[in-house]
Amino acid sequence: MALIKSISGIRGTIGGLEGDALTPIDIVKFTSAYGYWLKQNSTRDKVIIGRDARLSGEMLSHLVTGSLQGLGFTVIDLDLSTTPTVEMAVTMEQAAGGIILTASHNPAPWNALKLLNERGEFISAEDGKKVLEIAESGKILFADVKKLGGYRQDTTYIDKHIDQILALDLVDVEAIRKRGFRIVIDCVNSSGGIALPKLLAALGVEHVNEMYCDANGLFPHNPEPLPEHLNAISHEVEHGQYDLGIVVDPDVDRLALICEDGTPFGEEYTLVAVADYVLKHSKGNTVSNLSSTRALRDVTEKHGGTYKASAVGEVNVVTMMKETGAVIGGEGNGGIIYPELHYGRDAMVGIALFLSHLAHFGKSTKMLRASYPNYYISKNKIELTPNIDVDQILSEIQDKYHNQPINTIDGVKVEFDKEWVHLRKSNTEPIIRIYSESESQATAEHLANKIISDIKEIISTNA
Repeated sequence: MALIKSISGIRGTIGGLEGDALTPIDIVKFTSAYGYWLKQNSTRDKVIIGRDARLSGEMLSHLVTGSLQGLGFTVIDLDLSTTPTVEMAVTMEQAAGGIILTASHNPAPWNALKLLNERGEFISAEDGKKVLEIAESGKILFADVKKLGGYRQDTTYIDKHIDQILALDLVDVEAIRKRGFRIVIDCVNSSGGIALPKLLAALGVEHVNEMYCDANGLFPHNPEPLPEHLNAISHEVEHGQYDLGIVVDPDVDRLALICEDGTPFGEEYTLVAVADYVLKHSKGNTVSNLSSTRALRDVTEKHGGTYKASAVGEVNVVTMMKETGAVIGGEGNGGIIYPELHYGRDAMVGIALFLSHLAHFGKSTKMLRASYPNYYISKNKIELTPNIDVDQILSEIQDKYHNQPINTIDGVKVEFDKEWVHLRKSNTEPIIRIYSESESQATAEHLANKIISDIKEIISTNA
């Protein structure tokens, strides 16, 4: 059993002991703390909630709703919805905030409370710390009986979300319709099974094969949209004469694509392709996190823009996008953030922009992928004993490579011309995660192994 309190919200496995997992008591405790924090920071009296289709969602929804009503908030419940839809609903309803009930790409035993501010964006690490302090204080003042909050359900927001996407200048419905795309979608039996068929129909895509689109929460495979989990859709695309496969995670904020021959487009390249399209029409800057591919920088500079890297985490990407006036940004896990619509990862707007791009490109998905610089990322980790000082190791790595460009806003990232390695320590266990990128998989892995060897040498020297 697990309960994790982080910048991404409160998440854990369902069932078990209070404080050790995401139990009903923990759900009420942290929802109430968040609601009390809203009371201290906003005069608005509405909170938006929405959930993905996982089996524990209905239970969470009842507990969250009752807790917020007990604080005097009117709850607007979007029911089965997507993370970006809830984010947009917060601003459209002028609500104090919102809670998305989803553990994103985590397996079925997990669920979470993702907490939003009145801008429909994830709360900052500083604000998250205040919420946790309130939760531990036990001093939350609830409303009396005459001031309890109301409740209403509104399931129209996915349609409103789609309408806003269609209104974007860079979404070319006519071009998409003319291409007559044949597409397969895998929505992992969650909220995407409601949203994606509606979106594609609105974009003029008539030939859609819906795989795992029953929003019943019975995930047919690991819900993280990585190539090793997508064998079924890859096989279908390869043998079915399709132009494209589209995969989303349970809450529809991550987007993965499959080429017409069944091979992955590459989760890192979802953002690269969409950014290429946006930058062709809107000159400007881009942002992704430190562990994302260099290809975004290459594409950005090709269009005359400036690329910046943020610390890992959506809230950090959004902060830097605002600071640099970025016209497109996101994360290498298939997260697209298009500020023209809203500041949040959004697979739905990613789909609309990608299809517009592919329609104008006029060739196959595979050929579009081949038009971008080819990089390979190797992801590794080294487990350490609890007595080892991880910060000291990172400091010594920084000293060892002090002649190279180094970024320390989130761990240590060292650049070697067009190669890089990024070291991040885990916040919950003695582990250093090591990401490396090069123009070949073998070189990326060699670079990671070199850093791992350095770390082992540092540990041996300090023993």
